Amino acid sequence: MQLTSILARHALLPGGWAENVEVEINADGTIGAVRTDVAAAGSSERILLAAQPNLHSHTFQRAMAGMTERRAAGRDSFWSWRKLMYGFLEHLTPGHIEAIAALAFVEMQEAGFASVGEFHYVHHRPGGGLYDNPIETSERIFAAASKTGIGLTHLPVLYSYGGAGEAPLAGGQLRFGNDVDRFSRLVETARAAAARSLPGDARVGIAPHSLRATAPGQLAAVTERFADGPIHIHIAEQPEEVADISAWLGARPVEWLLGALDVGPRWCLVHATHMSEAETEAMAGSGAVAGLCPITEANLGDGPFNGPAYIAAGGAFGIGSDANVRISVAEELRMLEYSQRLRDTARNVMLAGDGSVGEALYRGSLSGGARALGRNCGEIRQGKLADLVALDGEHLAFSGLKPEQFLDGWIFAADERVVRDLWSAGRHCVQDGRHVARDAVETRYRLTLEELTRPPETGGASSLAT
Repeated sequence: MQLTSILARHALLPGGWAENVEVEINADGTIGAVRTDVAAAGSSERILLAAQPNLHSHTFQRAMAGMTERRAAGRDSFWSWRKLMYGFLEHLTPGHIEAIAALAFVEMQEAGFASVGEFHYVHHRPGGGLYDNPIETSERIFAAASKTGIGLTHLPVLYSYGGAGEAPLAGGQLRFGNDVDRFSRLVETARAAAARSLPGDARVGIAPHSLRATAPGQLAAVTERFADGPIHIHIAEQPEEVADISAWLGARPVEWLLGALDVGPRWCLVHATHMSEAETEAMAGSGAVAGLCPITEANLGDGPFNGPAYIAAGGAFGIGSDANVRISVAEELRMLEYSQRLRDTARNVMLAGDGSVGEALYRGSLSGGARALGRNCGEIRQGKLADLVALDGEHLAFSGLKPEQFLDGWIFAADERVVRDLWSAGRHCVQDGRHVARDAVETRYRLTLEELTRPPETGGASSLAT
């Protein structure tokens, strides 16, 4: 079996930092061997890490970045932003969806994400009409993943209702709508297509959108029908959502979910921003992963996650780029820690005990993200997928730092420009700081944005975000 060898001056291994490391990659994209104190490795000033999983993304929203920061009359909120998002997606064709996803995937890998959980809910035509191919838009996500080489966990979304209490779908939501039977057929068809067209590390899970967009009987049915693979759900993102679910189901969202269903390690509860102390402890104890998207949560005014109590209770977490307004491993983790500091007027909060906060954040999100995506990654260890990122050890961000401070240097003082190379399941997608497919992907993305931002009278969507 042909092997590829990676040499690094420093590497973060499961047992800690090591020097002069050689990592061999098998032809199937797994790590074949890890050796330390290899003389030749010292000539490569790489800092080698397991690459982060991005556990929550809506790639089409990448094209809205910068379009929703203009204040309108009245109080702006998540709900006013959502109206703009619904209007924007009405103009997206399958070709647009593919082009935008490819650009987002390139940017993720250049930022240090080797894999992504794509929470995919734009299934139908504008107005809700069906495509001839029921997985038309899912296959466009597959095409973007194939083009860029990113490790994909595809998460088709069940979205049946327009709000809590089984309110009817309306407007942009019509593109999302499925009942349980049609959704189940969609997932099964997507799994078969992924097995044909994507590498063996790809996965297809399910994503009941939220309690407000589904119903209790539906949740029980789909989680029983798809008893393997990841399950992701938005939950408790906004106070209004908590109030609506409490009034409808008689319990707060996380409280209700944990009491009604067998929530465990296959589950990723995205956001979980507004939880009581009891919910926080119960969620941590369930084994579910908190899917935290700090940049998007800040952009939308969601509020900060209850980090210290969750970490103290042993809770698992990972990070996601969600709306993709800014794609950065370092900034997601930095925002997560800083949001806790601002709320608690304290420093170095997201760590129970002593040590490097950057390393604790990085290792924690590696472990939780891998679990959430159902992906055999997250460590530089024999048998794991070679999801790896190499940082530029000669970058000024690392000057004067010891290895145990490298992740503090990246997360709190640098950005994605320190990323030099990235491998997704052994696929060498980022080389010398640039994705190998960037030129073609960027050209197509620019043409897509030109189309979408033409004046409305010519069929563009430029007025939707102003």
